[in-house]
Amino acid sequence: MPATVPGAAPAEEAAEERRRPALSPSRAADFKQCPLLYRFRAVDRLPEAPSAAALRGTLVHAVLERLFDLPAAERVPARAKALVGVVWAEIAEEAPELVAAVLAELRERRAAADTDGSDQVEQPEQPEHRAEAEQPGEAVAAEQIAEAEQPVPPPEPADLLPGWLASAESLLDTYFALEDPRSFEPQSRELLVETELSSGVPLRGYLDRLDVDTEGGLRIVDYKTGAAPREASEARALFQMKFYALALLELRGTVPEQLRLVYLGEGGEELTYRPEAGELRRFQRILEAIWAAIREADRTGDFRPRRGPGCDWCAHRALCPAWDGTPPPYPGWPELRATNTTSATTSATTSSGTAPDTAPDTVSGPAHGGAHGGGASSAA
Repeated sequence: MPATVPGAAPAEEAAEERRRPALSPSRAADFKQCPLLYRFRAVDRLPEAPSAAALRGTLVHAVLERLFDLPAAERVPARAKALVGVVWAEIAEEAPELVAAVLAELRERRAAADTDGSDQVEQPEQPEHRAEAEQPGEAVAAEQIAEAEQPVPPPEPADLLPGWLASAESLLDTYFALEDPRSFEPQSRELLVETELSSGVPLRGYLDRLDVDTEGGLRIVDYKTGAAPREASEARALFQMKFYALALLELRGTVPEQLRLVYLGEGGEELTYRPEAGELRRFQRILEAIWAAIREADRTGDFRPRRGPGCDWCAHRALCPAWDGTPPPYPGWPELRATNTTSATTSATTSSGTAPDTAPDTVSGPAHGGAHGGGASSAA
């Protein structure tokens, strides 16, 4: 995805100059799920075709970002829905291949729905058929009846696009039911945060939104275009938010007062959490362990695959040894190996981190980031 497309974090990873490797929430989650998946995404940087759901998430995130560019009184559902068309037109102009990918997926889903008789994709209205049926008192010839009983040809992909865009508008309706954007001013949107832990572990990620109250309290807000997780999966959902909270603790010396996940799918739901400093420092040790494991895997070239439910939709399954595939030769990660070498010769570095960077910690933003509904933060 081109870096200029609103909210396009994966594009930025591919298009920008490679920076020193860093740990992001999504790449850390990748490594926990499957080290080989992490390698394919962060080191090999193998392309992945965007799904319709993921691109819809990017679209909705970009609309919510731009919504706060408007004066408070104009942040109403009608203006937000108008922005859907504006942002989508920009994406279509800058990345027509993404539009083609979405339309291809919608066509496949429509074909699958026609085959099994399900209603997996919204069926567009057929105005001409409706008009014929609504003509009162008109005699219908036998051949017309036979023709009417024939299955309606599947719509062209372009005819499916309005329904897909309408589904994005529906998510925005849910947002307005959960929050009134006229009542506050966020401090930052799509905020890039970069820092380095005392152990040398570099962190990098994007916040959807950062709010600051009148007393200086921080609230991290993240939009999710899917449904809220089950209670057993809440810890996984909070992993990303604790990552951001720890980064802000390092950068600002303040524990965020609230972590807020806003789920826009299936009627909408909010999940809030109040972190504590001790908890975030314990979480820091988890990130340090993940980073140490990544460095060791790079040293040996051994990124082990781990089978699980995610394999069913993994874009790289054909290359995975766990599924009789053969990955490409490990290309190595020169930037990470440079830090490994420096670590070995720098006594100030702990065994779980890389050598400290000479650049100061920074918070920069707003910037386009956050691949949402299935996307990734800046990772390497």
